[in-house]
Order: sequence, then structure tokens, then C-alpha cells
Amino acid sequence: MLRSLVICAGAILAGLFQSGIAVAGESGSNQPAFVGGKVCAGCHAEQEKRWSGSHHDLAMQPAGKDTVLGNFDDAKFTHFGVTSTFFRDGDHFLVRTEGPDGKLHDYRIKYTFGVTPLQQYLVEFPDGRLQALGIAWDSRQAEQGGQRWFHLYPDEVIDPADELHWTGLNQNWNFMCAECHSTNLKKHYDPAGDRFHTTWSEIDVSCEACHGPGSAHVAWAGKDESVRAADTTQGLVVAFKERQGVTWPIDPETGTVVRSSSRTTSKEIELCARCHARRGILSEDYVPGQPLMDTHRPALLSEGLYYPDGQIRDEVYVYGSFLQSRMYHVGVTCSDCHDPHSLELRAPGDMVCLGCHAADRFASPKHHFHESGSPGARCVACHMPAKTYMVVDPRRDHSFRVPRPDLSVRLGTPNACTRCHGDQTDAWAAARVREWYGEPMKGFQDYAEALQAGRQGAPEAPGLLLDLLGREDQPPIARATAVALLADYPIPQTLQAISNALYDADPIVRLGGLEGLAALPANLQFRLARHLLDDPVLAVRIEAGRILAAESDTALDAAERARLNDVIDEYIASQLLNADRPQAQINLGNLYTRMGRVRDAEAAYRKALVLDERFVPAYMNLADLYRLSGREAEAQKTLKQGMAAVPGAASLHHAQGLALVRGKDLEGAVAALARAAELDPDNARYAYVHAVALDATGKTAAAIDVLESGRQRHPYNPEILAALVSYARKAGETDTADRYAAELDDLRSRQINALDQAAH
Repeated sequence: MLRSLVICAGAILAGLFQSGIAVAGESGSNQPAFVGGKVCAGCHAEQEKRWSGSHHDLAMQPAGKDTVLGNFDDAKFTHFGVTSTFFRDGDHFLVRTEGPDGKLHDYRIKYTFGVTPLQQYLVEFPDGRLQALGIAWDSRQAEQGGQRWFHLYPDEVIDPADELHWTGLNQNWNFMCAECHSTNLKKHYDPAGDRFHTTWSEIDVSCEACHGPGSAHVAWAGKDESVRAADTTQGLVVAFKERQGVTWPIDPETGTVVRSSSRTTSKEIELCARCHARRGILSEDYVPGQPLMDTHRPALLSEGLYYPDGQIRDEVYVYGSFLQSRMYHVGVTCSDCHDPHSLELRAPGDMVCLGCHAADRFASPKHHFHESGSPGARCVACHMPAKTYMVVDPRRDHSFRVPRPDLSVRLGTPNACTRCHGDQTDAWAAARVREWYGEPMKGFQDYAEALQAGRQGAPEAPGLLLDLLGREDQPPIARATAVALLADYPIPQTLQAISNALYDADPIVRLGGLEGLAALPANLQFRLARHLLDDPVLAVRIEAGRILAAESDTALDAAERARLNDVIDEYIASQLLNADRPQAQINLGNLYTRMGRVRDAEAAYRKALVLDERFVPAYMNLADLYRLSGREAEAQKTLKQGMAAVPGAASLHHAQGLALVRGKDLEGAVAALARAAELDPDNARYAYVHAVALDATGKTAAAIDVLESGRQRHPYNPEILAALVSYARKAGETDTADRYAAELDDLRSRQINALDQAAH
């Protein structure tokens, strides 16, 4: 089961906030300052009227009788033996619930978070943290199943040691939610005191959150008419003109509109993506209208986040899906469908779709093969299937794809047909689609097989990924994912393709190209990626700096060393921005390790453990640092500490097994390696190393059994097959060894054939 970090309701963003946390002052006099939405409303009353009452307006408010929707009349809710009580004390709303020590405490609700379909509640702690309760109020109508308390993880025990406990790091507003629920937010985390002093101009997504600080625009509005006419910028930080003057005449042959002129920028889309994307923040210096990747790093179509065909899996919001769509490709922007102030659709229901797609062709049973007016006849039912997050909150996939039950049969991906017809099979749906339309239309997205092969390590993967990477008709986010997956195939045929990706016009492909360098030697990485130290996009530039940080001074001239140091400083700043997160401390520790700064690396890894004593990568990397430094005893001590803190961490048991091998304790190593393979049976490397250790202790038959089990799970793994060949011959099983050798040869032949096809 995927465990999403469910704090925010994604599109439910902000509301006016009577600050109990400090409010940011105006910026310096040479830069536009934030003036507040009330000033904007003086001239833009219509826009303010549409915004008022929207999800942007109401998502976060001080807790009070007019804002709290939940039942606080001594209501009780029990989840896995913990009973929480919601009650009032005068005008204050409180909850008696489990605290970080496992005992019940009374906490005052400081703010509401969201309005519909659920409302969460925030508690303020003395160190400046706001934490989101794991129990939320279902604000839907009772007949829809609402008007009840429910837990966001209804099927799981979430105790104080769990990473998802409401008092922990992953339910922290300051990091998880604040940037997208506020205007001009600065997190202001103090690493020394482990405290927050978070500031903002307004606690909602107000006018200036999208249009930028408004003081220059206000000043422009107060000038004489002749002066205003001469200033074409109107004092605005950004002007959203991508739709200005654009018409969408319908193409009679296709029944679909065509944009009258190409969209040459993505300012509006990237502005929305700042919050409506699965991404990490690199800088708080966001300026509306500037590239998203100057301050944020968007996720690729990674396993766990997206299915191999690009459909949403984990909570990824909208941006990554929309980038995959034909609509994005032909120039559609967010506000073509959504009113940017009210957030409502520009037309009700299917009418928003039929504004661009001829009703006589598409709103017809001849197209959708469902009874007119039925739920299955709706455009979104087939082209924007929803997935429910946070128990009650359905989100629609914005990739606008053609339903592909045939892919479901082959790859196990979901499809819109059986999401509705849950009593039917994917094969049934594929047959019906074939009956209606003939051979299935592939639609715009054509990369499911390539990404699936890359994830599984199939022999065809390099060829399919190279083919996808070279297809300019496919979305850049898919091509970026392809080149990142090529990191697992550091063979000569992929080298030129990775190099080409590092010069791609789209920064997300360049970023994927940098991920594709992972398995190459440091000197080759530097030769291929050194030009990206001057990349205009921060996300690309600092990733290049991180990768190239290990390059020795002897390989660089003075100018190159100075430039690399500057970019490394930018990377360090991006991680210090998130110094409250153990992941950022790990990133810093890894950087310092690459640079040979052992003391700094050790300090960063230890800081990660201070932030989260159950953070497995910190134990792993710290132990590895000690090993590389010749401090084997400290390495083993660290691994034991990690296993005591997180007994079920397979990677720690595997690392302990390798340490015992180095210490010549083979029997102990076999036990530790066996435990790792048992805890994570899907890890091919664990199975392989466990088998090698068994063979080293004279248990070749047991090693073959382990490898055979691993082969069933990982049929394309050449290491496992090669070991089976060797051990079968060692055991005198010649026929079995020959069979495994034939399988290995077949894998290699299939890889060569796929590469040849990609080359042509």
C-alpha cells in the first residue's frame, strides 16, 4: 500500500489568517512590496468578488464559531484503541488526543484547514510548528456519507513513532503546506534552535500570490493618465497575456478547435504548478512569470508516483499529468478551462469540454457508447478518471488520455472502463473498446511499454527508452523520465543519447539527463555535463554542481573551479532552506562526502538523526562514511543502532551482513543477509548477495534455491541468471546450467535487437 503524506487537500488553498505567527514586513524600497489583497480589491472589485468564498479564500482560517465545521460538542472518535475527544472551552475549540509521548493531552485548535470535502485542524506548538491532526471532519452532506469524524489513515495504526503521526515531521504545516497556502511566505527555520519563525504577508492565496507584489502597480494606477499610457508594464511583476487575442476556430474534419497562434510561453501554467505539482522547493525567491524550475524541482513520472503509462498513482496533483496531455501540447492553459479567481470551471459539466470539441461528434452515443445523460456519457468519466485521496477527496487525472484497457491487460495499468465497471475484467473492457473503435487508438501518450520495461529491467528497455527519448512528439516529462531510467544501462549505445539530452531545449529533459549520468565514472560525468554549470535554470545548474562536486582540482582550471564552487554554494543554500528535513541533511552529507569533507558529512548525517531517529538513510550513509574512513567498528555500531530503532529496515540488515563479511564472520553474515532478503523480497540485489554468501559457506544447493526464487521475481536480472549458471555447473547439474545459460543468451540477444531497432 502506498502511504501518501496527506496534510493538504491539494487544490484547497488558503484563507485570511489572523496571525499568531509573525507577519512579514514590506520588502526593500528598490523592489515592489506586498500591499495586500484589500488594496487590490479597491480597483478590482469583480475579481475580488469571484475570489471571495473560493477554496483559495477559505482553506485556512482562525478557528472560530463561523469557521469550524466539525462537531466539538464532546464528540468522541476512536482509532485503533485511541479515543480522541473534541470539545469547547468558551470560544476555544480543543481536542484531547494522543501526543508525541503516547499519552492523551488537551490541544487547542488554532486554525481550520480546508472546507470541503473535508476540514482539517491545526495545532500550534511552542517552537513555531503548526501540526495537522490525523483526524479530520468529513464536511460532505450526511446523505453522501459526511458529517462525521474520520482518520486519514483508517486502516493503519499510526503511533507516535510512526512517520505519519500527527505530531511528526510529515504532518508539519511549515514545510508541507505553508508555501502554497500563503502569500510571500518565508519559512525561517532556525537549525540551531530547531524552531520556526514563519512569516507571511497574507495567509491566503491572495492576489499577489499569483500576480506578484503590487506596490509598483498601485503607484502606476495613481499617476496621470498620460504617464500610465506610456508605461506598458503597468507596474506589474508579470502580465498573463498568453490567452490575449487568441481564438480557437473549429476544424471541421476533426471536430476539435485549433489555437489561432502558438503558445510561446508557459507563464501561467508554471505559476499554477508552483503549488499544483509534486515538487520540491529549492528557493523561496519565487517571482511570478519566471520559470518554475528556477525555484522548484518537479517530479518525473517515477515509479510509485505514476503508473508506467503516466496515470496518477500517488498524490501528484495536476502539473505532471497536464504536461503529458495533448491539450498542453497544442497550447491550452489552465485558465482556458478554469476561472483563475473563483477556481470554478468556465462552463458547467461537459459544456467546458464541448466549447472546444463539437457536441454532435463527441457528445453522442456514437462516440462514447453510453446512454446520453448517464454518468458514463460524461467526458471526464473516460478522459479524466478520478482517484480518491485523503479518504473522501477525488482528484481527476489531467492527462486527458484515451482509455487503454488493452494496456491494462498487458501491463496492469488502470483504465477508466473497469474503474466504473468494477464487476468486469480488463480483457472484457479491451474487447468492448475493440468492438466499438476497431484496433485501440493509442492516443497522444505512447510510452507505457518503454517506462514499464525500464522499471522492470527488461532486456528491451534500453532500446525502448532510447526510442522514446528520440521522439520529439512525446511529452518532455516522459522523455526526461526515459533518460533518467537509462542510468541503469551504462552501455555505449546509451551514452550519446544521454549526452544529447544534456543539451535539450527543455530543462526537465536536461534534468533527466543528469539523472542518467548516475552510473558513469566521475571524469566522464564532468566531461559530459560541465556546460550545465552555466545553465540558466537553477534546478538544472545545482544538480550539475552536485554531480560534479567530486571532480578533483587537478582536472579544473581556476575559472572552472570558481564556477563549480559557486554552483555548489547554490546547491548548499537550496538544502539549508529545508534544513528542518532529514532528507536535506542527507543530501548535504552526500555532497560533503563526495567532496572529501568527512567532518561536515558526519555532522549532516547526525543532524538528520536528531531530526528523525528512525530515518534509515542516515544510519546507512553514516555507517558507509565510517567504513570509507577506515572506522569499521563505528560503522557496525551505527548499523546496530539503526536496527534497534527500525528493526524492519531491510537495507540495514543487508549492510550489516556485508560488514560481517568484511569481518570474516560468514555465518553471521548469512543470517543478516537472509533477513534482509526476507524483509524486502522484491530487491534483486539482496537475493543475489544472500545466495553468494550461502555458496561461500558451502551451501550451494540453498544458494540455488534462493536464486531460483529471485529469478521468479526478477526474470530479467542477468546477475541472478549468471550465478545460476555458475552454481548449477558447480553442483554438477549440467542440463540445468545450460538452460539458464540459454536464458541469459536470450536476454542479451533481445537487448541487442531492441537497440538495433532503436538505432534505425
